[in-house]
This record gives sequence, structure tokens and C-alpha cells, in this order.
Amino acid sequence: MRIALGLEYDGGRFHGFERQVGPRTVQEELERAIGKVAATENVRVICAGRTDAGVHAAWQVVHFDSDARRPLKAWVQGVNRYLADDAAVLWAQPVSDRFHARFSATGRRYRYRILNRPIRPAIEAGRVAWEYRPLDARSMHRAAQSLVGEHDFTSFRAAGCQARQPVRRLYRIDVTRKGQYITIDIHANAFLQQMVRIIAGTLIAVGANERPLEWPASLLAARDRRLAGITAPPAGLCLVGIDYPATFALPVPTADERDDNPHW
Repeated sequence: MRIALGLEYDGGRFHGFERQVGPRTVQEELERAIGKVAATENVRVICAGRTDAGVHAAWQVVHFDSDARRPLKAWVQGVNRYLADDAAVLWAQPVSDRFHARFSATGRRYRYRILNRPIRPAIEAGRVAWEYRPLDARSMHRAAQSLVGEHDFTSFRAAGCQARQPVRRLYRIDVTRKGQYITIDIHANAFLQQMVRIIAGTLIAVGANERPLEWPASLLAARDRRLAGITAPPAGLCLVGIDYPATFALPVPTADERDDNPHW
């Protein structure tokens, strides 16, 4: 049987999602917890988006296969019993063998939050990026629109990115300000390694009036990571949604849930 899970986690104490030798990862912790409920050590989970170290998720989706027959309540409450308090399963649902958390997804949504004030954060340290220089959110939004569409995002991928090709389709990007907070919402079919953080770093340079509005467009044409902005810190980044065809009938965040959670 194939089971899909919705998951949220604070990435601050995780070295990314993907299992590694040594560092603590979300995949390792989740597989261990599911294995406790399934009474097996052979559980392997597949995720929709492999978040980097320090990056959070409000709506990650994974799937796993198991011969264990358990009520859905056990895949939620039982797994949560064995997870540390920085990760939690939100829902569980049986799916057909045709469902694949990564390859069935048609889009991913990320949110990058910046506290824009002279003083660094204390209460939200580790959950929000910080920029002490005044930023012009309207200029950032205008500059970002050149990234919408299908492009070669070589200038916005990490040097060690292992994706086979750099072309991605960016559906939408919005930059807004509310008080001292600037939010970058970005929706694409898929993302390259550190792509959102490099876009954020590039837009911050525009917002600080270090670079012109046309700079992001010129970076697309240059296809050279060395020319783009810094990779913005991971603390401000959160995976907030995964798109799937309606035929799979997976849960989606409600409007109230999105309104109540600043990461959404």
C-alpha cells in the first residue's frame, strides 16, 4: 500500500531533508518514526521538494510503501509520537501506485520572509531573514517580473546543483511589504538547488538600490551564477505548498490556515 503524508518542520536543527551520513535530516527522522509504527526498518520516503539545511516547510508532501495495515490515525498520531517536536505529520491518505510525491507534482510554492529593520530579530531568529538596509519592495517586485515564464535559470542555481537541465517555468512571483516585513512569494513547476535563495539575494540588491531594475533580466541572459546576487540565508525560506492533479484528491491548505500562518 502507498501512503501520502503531509508534513511540516522547522529546518533550523535539520541538515536538510535528504538522508546523509552523519548529520540529522528530516528523511532520517521520518523514516525512523514510520518504521516504528510499521514495525519494520525498511521504510523509505520520497518527498516533493528536497529542502536545504535550515529551510522550513509548512506543507511538505511525501509518500512511502508499506505492507503494514494501519488506520490513518496511526500514520498521523503514531508517527508524531516518535518524531521530535520540530517536525509533525499533518495528515495521511492512501494513494494509488501511480502517485509519486516528486514526479506527480505540477508545482511548488515557496515563501521568503525578510525582517527589514536596523535591529536583528530575537523572537523570530532562525525563522526569518534579516536585512538592516531599507528595501524598496515595489522595486523588488517590478524587477522580479522579468523572471516569470520559462527560462534557463543557470544564473540562479547553486554551483553543486545536480539537476539535469536548468530550465524551469516560473508561474508567478510577488514581493510585498507589511510593516517591517517583506515577503517574496514564488510559484514554479520546480526549482533548482538554492534557486529561491539566489533570487531573493538578487532582489535584495535591487531593493537596496545597489542594482538596477533590469539586473535580474540581464542575469537570465548571462547564464552565469558568478554574476548574480548572494545566496540569501536559509532561515527566511519556507516550502508552503505542492500542486498535484485533482485526480489524486490530496488535502490542500485552507484559506484560514494560510491566513493564520505567517509562513503561508
